[in-house]
Amino acid sequence: MTMIRVLLADDQALLRSAFRVLVDSEPDMEVVGEASDGAEAVRLAKEQRADVVLMDIRMPGTDGLAATRMISADPTLAHVRVVILTTFEVDDYVVQSLRAGASGFLGKGSEPDELLSAIRIAAGGEALLSPAATKGLIARFLAQGDTDDGRDPARSERLDALTVREREVLVQVAGGHSNDEIAERLEVSPLTVKTHVNRAMAKLGARDRAQLVVIAYESGLVRPRVE
Repeated sequence: MTMIRVLLADDQALLRSAFRVLVDSEPDMEVVGEASDGAEAVRLAKEQRADVVLMDIRMPGTDGLAATRMISADPTLAHVRVVILTTFEVDDYVVQSLRAGASGFLGKGSEPDELLSAIRIAAGGEALLSPAATKGLIARFLAQGDTDDGRDPARSERLDALTVREREVLVQVAGGHSNDEIAERLEVSPLTVKTHVNRAMAKLGARDRAQLVVIAYESGLVRPRVE
């Protein structure tokens, strides 16, 4: 059995202890380290060869957002997936973390099974984004981009490398749909969808599906729907 190596990064020792007990109770995962700030999290991610980092955003010194950027920018940590743990899901820090390279986010009030599932999803390279979060929170904040219309011109040009079908799949991914759901919508096989998703990630330099969502909105391929 392949063990998922988990690193806990939170400045609250009590929370880290609770997470450790939960994670270590699972036969397919283990806690390989604990960090109380972002700088320590980056160091331990390297030293302990972590697969998934459960990262709090608000920590003293180097915060979780800065640490996520550092992990994402380090080629030697390309395999590491960061799941942001946050008290408030409606928070622009969440979207900033996705832009920084996080694979998703989870509320600290989530059920234990949800946390364990999140670790497995992230370790498998999937995006930990609920459809509601994708369509609402992410869309709303990405619409407030660096340009007046919320688009990133450089990323718009990068979309030129995608085929028509890859663009169609990217739109569906940005809508929070799974491979099976996309396959049904486009009347193709889930394996074909997975192939298109992987090719789109390679062409766009995305670490995972979460980054595809960010690119889809920032490039203007998908526009947030105003309710």
